[in-house]
Amino acid sequence: MTTNIFIDGAVGTTGIEIRDRLAGRAELTLLTLDEAQRKNAAARRDALNAADIVILCLPDDAAREAVTLIDNDRTRVIDASTAHRVADGWTYGFAELEPDQREQLAASRRVSNPGCWPTGFLALVRPLVREGLVPTDWPVTVSGASGYSGGGKGMIADYEGEGGVPTAFRAYGLSLAHKHVPEMMRYSGLAHAPIFAPAVASTYRGMLVEVPLHLHALPGAPGLQDIHGVLAASYEGSQIVSVAPLDQSEDMSVVDIDHVGATDQLKLFVFGSPSIGQVRLVALLDNLGKGAAGAAVQNLNILAGLPETAGLRL
Repeated sequence: MTTNIFIDGAVGTTGIEIRDRLAGRAELTLLTLDEAQRKNAAARRDALNAADIVILCLPDDAAREAVTLIDNDRTRVIDASTAHRVADGWTYGFAELEPDQREQLAASRRVSNPGCWPTGFLALVRPLVREGLVPTDWPVTVSGASGYSGGGKGMIADYEGEGGVPTAFRAYGLSLAHKHVPEMMRYSGLAHAPIFAPAVASTYRGMLVEVPLHLHALPGAPGLQDIHGVLAASYEGSQIVSVAPLDQSEDMSVVDIDHVGATDQLKLFVFGSPSIGQVRLVALLDNLGKGAAGAAVQNLNILAGLPETAGLRL
């Protein structure tokens, strides 16, 4: 028996990355539609209902529509869009987020794939909130930069298309009302929205997410060892998420946006100055890997009861 998989939106950036990770896996059968059928509602409905697991790589409205086309109680859905990330009835697809997250995912019929920015932010912040080192009402800031592939075809064209004028660094989300913020709040446990200051770098892929904290101002004035210890314990044994040893961080003077390369890894660092009580928490990932396609494939493996890292780039 194989598991039937249908990627709705397989020709987009994330869909192509997912398809590459599924290629050659004998335990999976990939259902496909030719170019003439891709936008045919009847053909899509048939494929959606024939699949054991559907992965949606669509704009939000199209993802919502696709879910309505599924008229059976067997097909399970992984939505890579923003449409269902804070929707009731959907399980958040970040397997490492909570101690029982994998069990919740394995039992779910509807899974929302995390956003790339929230993946880095939550990996750094959620364990600290859960363990009480960062109070739920603490004012938190998150910043960093992503590769331009995260902006989809339009932004890729801005950087690579004819007449495009690539810039080294673009700040965006200046209204402080970015669509990732509700996701960050809900799953971090924070009572107030973080100040989210994203930017785009002139590189196709890669992501650096940073959360600075004044440790001396936090209750109990935790030290670097306290912060690092909570993060390390949270991801102990993970083949995907790792926390760099403090001595490794101390020896680094720079860190690159493409530190993990085109992989599905997520690497966390604790940089800081014990003498002044400040820390810079940094998450490094591929926005197309653990930030998108890698997470979707990891979730697929969990739903299908397969080895969690099968097909991943580690």
